[in-house]
Amino acid sequence: MTEPQLDLLSWNVRGLNRQDRKDTIHQIVVATRCHIACLQETKLSLVDQHTAAYLGGFRLRNFAYKPAGGVLGTRGGILILWDDNVVDCANFVLGEWFISADVTIKECSTNFRLTAVYGPTKHRARQRFLEELRTLRPDPNTRWLILGDFNLIYKASDKNNNKINHRLMQQFRDALDDCDLSEIHLQNRKFTWSNERRNLTLAKLDRVFCNANWDMTFHSHVLHALSTSLSDHCLLLLSNKNGPRRP
Repeated sequence: MTEPQLDLLSWNVRGLNRQDRKDTIHQIVVATRCHIACLQETKLSLVDQHTAAYLGGFRLRNFAYKPAGGVLGTRGGILILWDDNVVDCANFVLGEWFISADVTIKECSTNFRLTAVYGPTKHRARQRFLEELRTLRPDPNTRWLILGDFNLIYKASDKNNNKINHRLMQQFRDALDDCDLSEIHLQNRKFTWSNERRNLTLAKLDRVFCNANWDMTFHSHVLHALSTSLSDHCLLLLSNKNGPRRP
């Protein structure tokens, strides 16, 4: 059986409320020719068709989003863009820190559940986030891919210093185990986020996880980090074994 073709981009863009940021997203989507783009921390309370079409390179024409919150409507926010010539996305569900959809690849009718997350930055909310994560686990026969900026680590090696909350790290591991999730290995980078300060802190906050059913179907897909100066998070591109097109 031929493995389904799927190119998927995930990125914490640190806000889409400036034109230069929108221009960069547009250029990267065009260059990578991805079929789905999942953008976190959009800082947009409203996304219209014109904005979505431009961000999607006028190829990822369809979109769904979780609005940014806060008093000014500029905190968080998740946007999913997709190419409706290649995939169908339906049955969207929005939660406090996620947006989920059922994805079908048209050419082969392969389907899976896609969940994009933007985890809380405040410590007191992280326990609620992990409980919400547990509620997302689909039935065992469903392929599941979950990705985004989790704002958590589950291994000490995922940070470049020893300022680590071991209790929270264990809770994240437990939640992943409860959901039967395994991480898709990032091929070419150890960390995905930098505080960009003189006293440098690096961490792996951006991840892609899947369950066994998804992994068996898309067994040749690999995860690459692509460099950009737009955000303090690197963007992740999931593609088949032939590798992503690099912008």
